Amino acid sequence: MNEPRILTPQGAASVDPEFSQAVLQGLSARERSLPCRFFYDARGSDLFEKITELDAYYPTRTEIAILRRHAEEMTAGTPPGSVLVEYGSGSSRKTEILIEKMPSLAAYVPIDVSLSALEEAAARLSSTFPKLEILPVVGDFRDELKLPPALRSAPKLGFFPGSTIGNFTRDEARDLLAAMASSLGRGSRLIIGVDLEKDLSRLRRAYDDELGVTAAFNKNLLVRINRELGGDFDLDGFDHEAVWNERDRRIEMHLVSRRDQVVHVLGQRFAFTRGASIHTENSHKYTVSRFQDLVRAAGWRPVSVWQDPDHLFSVHEIIAA
Repeated sequence: MNEPRILTPQGAASVDPEFSQAVLQGLSARERSLPCRFFYDARGSDLFEKITELDAYYPTRTEIAILRRHAEEMTAGTPPGSVLVEYGSGSSRKTEILIEKMPSLAAYVPIDVSLSALEEAAARLSSTFPKLEILPVVGDFRDELKLPPALRSAPKLGFFPGSTIGNFTRDEARDLLAAMASSLGRGSRLIIGVDLEKDLSRLRRAYDDELGVTAAFNKNLLVRINRELGGDFDLDGFDHEAVWNERDRRIEMHLVSRRDQVVHVLGQRFAFTRGASIHTENSHKYTVSRFQDLVRAAGWRPVSVWQDPDHLFSVHEIIAA
């Protein structure tokens, strides 16, 4: 059985300089924000898995149903000896649905910021698919993709599920897709999940559940700041809020101060008035046609799209032009 190899950043320090810089800059800005990619420490990844199991959170189970129904079509054009590259792999549960349909796959490269999630997924997949080479990469999937020399010329299939593309602004999403086209190579395919516009009440329930799991996930950013950066955020001093931004067609997650208060992080002082917000995440929603326009602008050609019967979610096949 192949032993998974974990590629870790060089010279990692006890305090993540990227995290600390992003937090200090975000809290110092006029409109305060924190990048959502920092949600996913070990506890954050676990909380997100719990979110995906909630009745109100439709995206995960709907996308899984689409993948199960159409996996054979999605993988039909994958040549033997191909490399499957997954951006933001998390638990890799969805990926198994595709891998099962590709017995001649040469290697799987999951990319994620959570080392613990990568280790757990790699161990499970190595047991399930003992002949498959698994090359986990811990890091930001926006960084340049670097494959071992033996795999660089192999055909590549990208996988970007979960509607993670919705976390980016339209310009950011276009640039990210263009970078993926460049790294995967001309003629490569990408299977990508995209959440669709729908009834606002359904969206709000999905991002602000009655059990408070999404609130705990959002507040875990503050927990992480307290633990890793010496912060003194009072978790009870902030409320989780999910609001619809009509102009930008997105759900926004915020942490809103319940009172006037002062918080310290890395020795710096940040004053919050009652109602002041920290913007933590965007989840843009698309129509099929608007997403295909974005794809074309990023240097891809739309090929196929699959949806559930209720048109809640879509999975697209696109080819790097």
